[in-house]
Amino acid sequence: MASRRHTLTLLALSAAALLGSPAAHADEAWPTRVIQIITPASAGSGTDILARALAQRLAVALKQPVIVDNRPGASGAVGISAVHKAAADGYTLLYSNASTAVIAPAIVKSLPYDFGKDFVPVAQTAAGGVYLLVNRDVPARNLRELIDLIKANPDTYNSYGSWAIGSSGHLMMEWLKKQTGMKMTHVPYRTVPQLLTELANGALKVAWADPGSPVPFVRSGRIRGIAISGSVRGPQLPDIATLDEQGYRFDQLGWFGVFAPTGTNEAIVNRLSEEINKIQASPEMATLMKTVNFEPPPVKTAAQFRDIVQNDLQAWKKLAAEAGVSGDN
Repeated sequence: MASRRHTLTLLALSAAALLGSPAAHADEAWPTRVIQIITPASAGSGTDILARALAQRLAVALKQPVIVDNRPGASGAVGISAVHKAAADGYTLLYSNASTAVIAPAIVKSLPYDFGKDFVPVAQTAAGGVYLLVNRDVPARNLRELIDLIKANPDTYNSYGSWAIGSSGHLMMEWLKKQTGMKMTHVPYRTVPQLLTELANGALKVAWADPGSPVPFVRSGRIRGIAISGSVRGPQLPDIATLDEQGYRFDQLGWFGVFAPTGTNEAIVNRLSEEINKIQASPEMATLMKTVNFEPPPVKTAAQFRDIVQNDLQAWKKLAAEAGVSGDN
């Protein structure tokens, strides 16, 4: 009988310890302090605008401060690595676009993380294409004219810019070069604002950029939009035709989303996913998204977003191989 009482006591103590552990109560206690959202994008970029809009509303929903920390550089590896090294406690999150999350790993082999294994998809927040742009003095107004111009003047139009090695703009241009016979060298920029400034002043003649950042440059006439990837025109620049409309089908669509380090409590991931999807589904956020030239995606669960990420990791890897793109380009 004493032995049985001793066993029951040990079980009770073990249960009490488990119930009282931080892990057991993580979903109940979280959040109790500031949440940091790291984005591997420069201040003022489209990614940054969306991250800050989300952070502001997420702070209200969670009743804790939510701050955005910009850490651009190294094809997104600077910012992503910072989240990879952070504790998986729900207080350090990643806000990234598809370029840095799933495209860069397809061509850069030396990244210090395995994105598919080291990060948990929380919620998709936006979807849209990226723009092929030219300086206003470039005498081309559509994709066919630009292709013909580049091929006829290889010394004048011998390079193009994008915001990083492994960006969707980089990979799409290499794919387009394969389709058309254009010969151009990729010039990666550290930030989108720097790229657009040089494109506007003529130091750069051809470039790719995210949907939001180029809008004021295009409207002012300093740069011209040639095409947008995907099958949907941007709501703020509806006169710029898609690649599909101009005869070059490109199925992969860009997206933006929130991630947590692998190992983050499932209850925290689910809570974040629920709150973010509520924010994204609000009329206020939908209006803001269109204002900055993005389309809000359908509300998705964390599991659905995970499937999109895993599928895209494989699709972009295949496309990079077909286009002959590597991190050494």
